[in-house]
Amino acid sequence: MSDADVAVQAFRELESRDIRVLQALELAMSRYEFVPEEVIPRYAGLNVEETRFRLKRLGKFRLIRGWHGAYVGYVLNYAGYDCLAINALVKANVLEAFGKPLGVGKESDVYDALTPGNRRVAVKFHRLGRISFRQTKRKRGYLAEQSHVSWLYQSRLAAEKEYEALKLVYPWGIAVPEPINQNRHVVVMGMIEGAELVEFLEIPKPEKVFREILLNVRRTYLKAGIIHADLSEYNIVLKPDMHILIIDWPQYVTREHPNAEDLLKRDIRNIVRFFYRRCGLKPKLREALDYVRGLKRSFHV
Repeated sequence: MSDADVAVQAFRELESRDIRVLQALELAMSRYEFVPEEVIPRYAGLNVEETRFRLKRLGKFRLIRGWHGAYVGYVLNYAGYDCLAINALVKANVLEAFGKPLGVGKESDVYDALTPGNRRVAVKFHRLGRISFRQTKRKRGYLAEQSHVSWLYQSRLAAEKEYEALKLVYPWGIAVPEPINQNRHVVVMGMIEGAELVEFLEIPKPEKVFREILLNVRRTYLKAGIIHADLSEYNIVLKPDMHILIIDWPQYVTREHPNAEDLLKRDIRNIVRFFYRRCGLKPKLREALDYVRGLKRSFHV
């Protein structure tokens, strides 16, 4: 059972005072590696007996982790952090119910959900820390000054950056999920249906799909002024209608970034190589780059 599964099940059983203790731990974790048991009542606004009762409940729900050393302390785990985000999104009338998982990756879990208006949406829980810290820090420049903070906070930064990217590109008609809301490490976005390119043994009309990808990268670069910076066959979805959707944006950079050109070239090279290996297409990298940069008005595979 994933952390999100644990959180969704536990959330139905949580009471307001349980949430207060989770919020108290979240707040105090900025000061403590493990929050001492004796300070939690002050943060939660509860007496000692009530706090201990709530901590025991939260432990049974697998939403917190305890530590017994020089003192007794507690921290949120990912499921506990999930509950806080779910609680905020439910109170904001963004989410009503959860469905099945849409995908579980190295750095995120994505779930099907419903809004109060019965709209299907995708809910992405960022999960930094599933890969090594060194690799995470190398891939994500915005963590460079945050190496001392918890995985929970780093995941929150990733969610904030992805939501920011979606808000920048979506108004330009670029093929990305619609940004709906964001809280903590969770992003709520338009529904994601289909499969990643890497999952297809054969891609129908590969030339058309390749051109559509380049067109969207071009619009992202020229109109929104940003670069995905981690584009590959793993984060381009081919929908049932055979149009694409570009996902996973927390590593985006602006055109003014000192490594912007290198990152753009890497993005395009990844796609060119994939279509060459999987489909036998032989697009020229330089011509594709010139088209994306706006130096050419058209591109032919």
